[in-house]
Amino acid sequence: MFFKKLLSFFGKDLAMDLGTANTLIYTKDQGIVLNEPSVVALDARSGNVLAVGAEAKEFLGRTPEKIRAIRPLKDGVIADFEVTKIMMTYFIKKVIKGLQIVKPKIVICVPTGITQVEMRAVIESAHQAGAREVRLIEEPMAAALGANLPIDKPVGNMVVDVGGGTTEVAVISLSAVAYAESVRVAGDEINEAIQRYVRDEYKVLIGENLAEQIKIEIGNAYFVEQEEMKVMKITGKNIMNGAPVMLELTEQEIAECIKEPVSIIVDSVIRALEKTSPQLVADVAQNGILLAGGGALLKGLDKLIMEKANLTVVMDEDPLTTVVRGTGIAMENEKIFKKVFIN
Repeated sequence: MFFKKLLSFFGKDLAMDLGTANTLIYTKDQGIVLNEPSVVALDARSGNVLAVGAEAKEFLGRTPEKIRAIRPLKDGVIADFEVTKIMMTYFIKKVIKGLQIVKPKIVICVPTGITQVEMRAVIESAHQAGAREVRLIEEPMAAALGANLPIDKPVGNMVVDVGGGTTEVAVISLSAVAYAESVRVAGDEINEAIQRYVRDEYKVLIGENLAEQIKIEIGNAYFVEQEEMKVMKITGKNIMNGAPVMLELTEQEIAECIKEPVSIIVDSVIRALEKTSPQLVADVAQNGILLAGGGALLKGLDKLIMEKANLTVVMDEDPLTTVVRGTGIAMENEKIFKKVFIN
């Protein structure tokens, strides 16, 4: 025990939200010290790293043949082990500057539906990236901690965490997950729906960065026709002749084209309520549903869930960082929250 305390004193422990879209890192003394896209750009011939994070994201859809821009995580789990290791090593070195006597202990949040094989890949990647010890925590549990929910009480709290690759729905009581579902539909699938719509409706191709920008600017999960409609001008590539094409997209048509992935997210919430015990559902009805994750920022998503579930929906004050803040709380108070870690 004394030796562990000594290691923590000399080393800087980290809490990490290793997300499909973004990776965030939290430290005890500084809070959130890194928030970067989970993207790596490599030289296709030599394999040398050209850029990581925000700089690498700008390469997506713009790379010549000799450069590959890779998102090493898909649906909340590692799709490319080697590139994930490179990315994690880069981010850890960026946060821990200078010579470190002791390697950091890292607490990483993972989806509830993660398999043993996927779990081992996360742990091994972290060890190879320079961690001395790795602990895992489920994303909904981390989100509940980040939002200061009373997870240790005999009271049911529902968390809906909409990330880039997965939507995590969980009911938490007595520091344990009473019901959980991990749906591999989230922000990325909404972006893809926008790309498909523009391709099929206008015969125009657009990149994933532009699709994400469209989602942020005029995306709406709960569009009502009498609302003042936003319009966005975009430029894409004509499928037939490759010429640039300028289009105007409306908020209404984007709301229509993202209906399918949004419905899957909402259905997972309804399904969770159906499969949860009556007493816990009564607690959720009293406390409301916590909505967190970057996908929670999609306009109207909270209203749509509220209408379909007939329950109050509470958006966390900073949904993008809820999970990493909760992971940080678990890291700082490991003894108090020892039950929340995955064995």
